[in-house]
Amino acid sequence: MATVSQYFPAAAFEVGSANIPELVVVQGTNFPSVGYAFGINLSEAAYVRWVASLYGSGNLTVTCYSRAVSATSGTITWGAALSVITADTDNVSELTDSFATENTANSTAASSAGRVFSTEITVSNLDSLAADDTVMMRIRRTDNGATGDVVLLGVLVTYSDT
Repeated sequence: MATVSQYFPAAAFEVGSANIPELVVVQGTNFPSVGYAFGINLSEAAYVRWVASLYGSGNLTVTCYSRAVSATSGTITWGAALSVITADTDNVSELTDSFATENTANSTAASSAGRVFSTEITVSNLDSLAADDTVMMRIRRTDNGATGDVVLLGVLVTYSDT
């Protein structure tokens, strides 16, 4: 049994025409930091499309890597939801397929603004996921427990190949 990992930097994400988190590029001392800034109570979402290569069975773990712009305390909650299509089999339009029920998890903001922290979401609502399915994953900030924007830097998806 092996664990399959797929990492998606913020630049891999797509946004819709409404409820758009702000794309931010901050030039650090040695390299730029690129991410999407999610505000409080705005229902903003970002999406990433991927193929569930070698998926075997079981839940997914979605780890959101982020940093708070100004908050140094409070709870930050992320949500992940899947829309899964099996090519050449599912009789549904990609344009109208719905998301499975969102799974959420929270973590406490890092003690200093700008410090990277992670939040692990166990995604159990899999929308009939099978190996090599095309997945559209929605990521949202779902809370108001920490003040200011939280910047999503990237997402790691892990799952079992058996």
